[in-house]
Amino acid sequence: MAANDPLTGIHPRAERLSLPAARRIALAAQGFGAPRPERVDQGHLRRIVERLSLHQIDSVNVLVRAHYLPAFSRLGAYERGLLDRSAWGPGRERRLFEYWAHEASLLPLKLHPLFRWRMARADRGDSGWASMRAFATERRGEAEAVLARIRAEGPLAASDFEQGRSRGGWWAWGTTKRALEWLFLAGHVATSTRRGSFERVYDLTERVIPAPVLALPTPDEAEAHRRLVERAARALGVASAGDLRDYFRLKPDPARAAIAALAEEGVLLPAAVSGWRQPAFVHKEARRPRRIAGQALLAPFDPLIWERARTERLFGFRYRIEIYTPADKRVHGYYVLPFLIDDRLAARADLKADRQRSRLLVRSVTFEPEAPADTRERLEAELGLMAKWLGLEAVEGPQAAIRRPY
Repeated sequence: MAANDPLTGIHPRAERLSLPAARRIALAAQGFGAPRPERVDQGHLRRIVERLSLHQIDSVNVLVRAHYLPAFSRLGAYERGLLDRSAWGPGRERRLFEYWAHEASLLPLKLHPLFRWRMARADRGDSGWASMRAFATERRGEAEAVLARIRAEGPLAASDFEQGRSRGGWWAWGTTKRALEWLFLAGHVATSTRRGSFERVYDLTERVIPAPVLALPTPDEAEAHRRLVERAARALGVASAGDLRDYFRLKPDPARAAIAALAEEGVLLPAAVSGWRQPAFVHKEARRPRRIAGQALLAPFDPLIWERARTERLFGFRYRIEIYTPADKRVHGYYVLPFLIDDRLAARADLKADRQRSRLLVRSVTFEPEAPADTRERLEAELGLMAKWLGLEAVEGPQAAIRRPY
């Protein structure tokens, strides 16, 4: 394969893509642009999860838990129980499993073998947070005792152990919670279900992951990285090397080797996107639509926008989640969802579900400088759809909350 230009880093036979063309490729790869089904069934949901490879999990529930939103953004209103049963249902209903992928994520069961190298590294103490790595070595006996209790008693949450819940709350993990999370990262336990305030309940992996999945062959690390990068490329459509690595949070060296191998095989095609400093890659099967039509409210953790630098490169849209920013320093609000119209991010809305009053609260809306003339109308329609999907009776937001600060 010919070498990249030493000055630009761009392959001499790279496909030249305009920024609008790159946006359309990315949106099509992510499942946007197709008409939403009149009635969403398990097949629609399965295909969306397969296309994206994961739904990121987040603990914030000010609107709705983040893992429910990507399917809503692409499919419209659907029964959230479909996803619950796929993730935590009994027997044959379970089609997803929890693991650390981009972050904590729900993934198709068939991806389990592709993360066993990460589990093996954690088991050796070669990965994971510093506070957890000791359970692979000098504190392993403590973790084994926790595992023995789960083996004997069945599924348990951290709060079922005497020292499970620390006084500092869930973010200030106690010893048992850290041991459980190491066991989870190392693949000894898996998430059996969620309960109460979305607390993870752990069980032995062999009692959670179906036996046919556990029997699938385990690829070596290099092959697993190639397959994960290929999946990232399919999901992104067009991406830089950094974008591909970020999708499953892979380390630079093995990701670089996987990208090189896939480029050599012709799975990744070199591209140069107008305005991008980095060389790009397009998956060989990526669609190149001439037009993208539709609208969607996007979760802060949606794979279309979770890599903020890529969001700026693709859409010229600077986006930061401000949950942890002091209230007086927030620019757009606490839980802000970008609003996609066709092939551009046209607005952002700060939303909250007031479940006691059955209202979808619109705290503020900010339109982008070149938002289409019908942005307000289309946003109002999408907010109404979201309220209905969440079982809320009305959308509430004063006109003063809708502003153009530019």
